[in-house]
Amino acid sequence: MSLTATRIHADTATVTVASQTAAITEWSARYFGPWWNAAAAADPGPGSLADGGGLVLADVDPGRVDDIAALVADCGPEETTYANARTLVGRADGITHAVQPEERIGYQANGRRLVIVGGDLQSVAVAAARLARELVRGQLLADGWTVLHASAATQNGDAVLTLGDKGAGKTTTGLLLALGGWGLLANDRVFVRPEPDGHVRVLPWPSAAALGLGLLDATGLYDQVREKVLAGGQLHPTQHPTVTQALVDGRREPLWKDTGKELKPQFFPDQLASWLGLTLATEAHAAGLLFPTMSPDAIPALVENGRTLTDADVFDQNTEDRYPDIFGLTPTTATGTQDLAEHLARLPRRSLILSHDTHASGSLLAKTAEEIVSAS
Repeated sequence: MSLTATRIHADTATVTVASQTAAITEWSARYFGPWWNAAAAADPGPGSLADGGGLVLADVDPGRVDDIAALVADCGPEETTYANARTLVGRADGITHAVQPEERIGYQANGRRLVIVGGDLQSVAVAAARLARELVRGQLLADGWTVLHASAATQNGDAVLTLGDKGAGKTTTGLLLALGGWGLLANDRVFVRPEPDGHVRVLPWPSAAALGLGLLDATGLYDQVREKVLAGGQLHPTQHPTVTQALVDGRREPLWKDTGKELKPQFFPDQLASWLGLTLATEAHAAGLLFPTMSPDAIPALVENGRTLTDADVFDQNTEDRYPDIFGLTPTTATGTQDLAEHLARLPRRSLILSHDTHASGSLLAKTAEEIVSAS
């Protein structure tokens, strides 16, 4: 059976996802295409798959899952949590073997060559895209890039980065600016790197975008999303089933887990454009920083709080909670962030109070972001 392949480029990083099932490689093309240069490979033959970058070979093959599980057991496995799933990991002869028993997914990693097999197409496609992104991340980190916990919106090649703790309003800020005509470069994380000319380059981190039901309603997007779902449109599979049912039922109030975490619709990156009408940006230079705080009943306003970049704003293996580096894809020596912090400290920064009044918050954000870009 012939292979199909999707080739992914992000700056100098290159990864190929190859499979005997076209739907798996098409999933990666869809997931990365809007933000990274992902497209079908013209010649997915064996000699062209991994010339210099990373390679993910992914297929539906339940029998091989059992084979990998046996290898893991022979290695005396360690247990960890990867992608919110129980994962057993064993290593032998320089190869990492891993299995997620409940998900029926097996992995083998040898340097930048990864094999993924599973019991059903969707789980394999999701895992292949996830590991392709991790391969890209490893290459970019080795090339001096840093991952920030931030959203980013762009105007004429200039980006305003929004930083803050969980729930501070990073995604809301990016969405409101994008609805106002800005390009959305990222909704939760970005790659950044200081350049010799003094600029800080910004690249997107493709991921499913989580937008709460209340936020969709407040911004006037709820009805069009519900219409797509009722017509059979599928949001990202990481979305909790109760969210889908809420959309079907026309429920607009936020949904919550017992832990207090909000359950939100999860959009594929391309759905931000096709469902919500947003423009996705692919690269920019940082022009300034926003530090929002969400206070539901407040009057949106600029505030003085002295907030600057902190270690908590940087994603590394000490702060990465969902995807620990069990496959050894991240450089062992991390690039220091002092130079980056010094570059970002020179940029204008503003702290704001935002509220659930999306019109007033959007107006304040647009005015503030435009002033920052004008001053750059």
